[in-house]
Amino acid sequence: MPMRDRTGLDTEALLLLWAARETGVLDALLSSAGTAAEVAAETDVTREAAETAVQALADLGFVERVRDGYEPTNRAIGLLAKRDVRSVGALPHALDELDLLVDLPETMETGVPPEPPDDWSVNRLGAHAATDDAAVRSAVTAAVHAAPEADRVLDVCGGSGVYAAEFADRGYDVTMLDDAETVDRVEPMLRSRGVRLHPGHPADLDGPYGLAFAGGMLSRVDPAEARSVLSGVADALVDDGTVVLVDTVADGSDAAVAASVCGLAAGHGGASDSDEIRSWLRDAGFADVSVDAVPGTERHAAVGHKRTVD
Repeated sequence: MPMRDRTGLDTEALLLLWAARETGVLDALLSSAGTAAEVAAETDVTREAAETAVQALADLGFVERVRDGYEPTNRAIGLLAKRDVRSVGALPHALDELDLLVDLPETMETGVPPEPPDDWSVNRLGAHAATDDAAVRSAVTAAVHAAPEADRVLDVCGGSGVYAAEFADRGYDVTMLDDAETVDRVEPMLRSRGVRLHPGHPADLDGPYGLAFAGGMLSRVDPAEARSVLSGVADALVDDGTVVLVDTVADGSDAAVAASVCGLAAGHGGASDSDEIRSWLRDAGFADVSVDAVPGTERHAAVGHKRTVD
């Protein structure tokens, strides 16, 4: 999804925030400095630049005038708080992606992306947690329609757990799978939602699950990892189990272009071609494979049914 759609900010505003973060202006203003003069004194920017940046940040609603200085508003919480990913929002990850996009020319020439910015993992989870509620419901509904008999769900690479929580709210027995760092970070938020969490690879699970779901997984990994995950998913499913992958497909849309460019900048991921996704599913042992648009969203649902072994 294009950054404007995720953050609600125009390019100029995003670039200002990114520059303010890079120069230390944002950190100074949100933590210790209350005026443009103090910002200039604590950073290497000019007094004129500090005044322009502070006023723009106030106009954007990230700080507000309080007596003789400025203080952060609720809109700036995601730029400050990292403990609860639900408070982070989509903006910090968008700024992280700008970091990578600025280095895109060098990445294209060398094939080696830069190291991800600080807080990349938690900011990515914050953006995932900020997924539009309607998009989450639409994705889960598409999965439920594909596997109406399933009662146990495996949410693969579940990130912040927004999809797992939606399945649980609908009465499903849900296990969410992701890396250990992610599981540790989101476990406190999902504990009360009835979601089981498991760190590791789907091949490590006993199962059996009737439905395996992944929201946005394919656009974050390279083809080799996608194939490995899908092979593990097939092992975790019952013989007539179903896998549903809701993601951005390379269809020429703005969202697909944005996903592909960000994947190039990060060195992995991007929008995959629907034929490629079908081949991954078939190679993993799935039949009756289809890729169809999810109503009301820019994403598609790739569906496969595990072949029954006679």
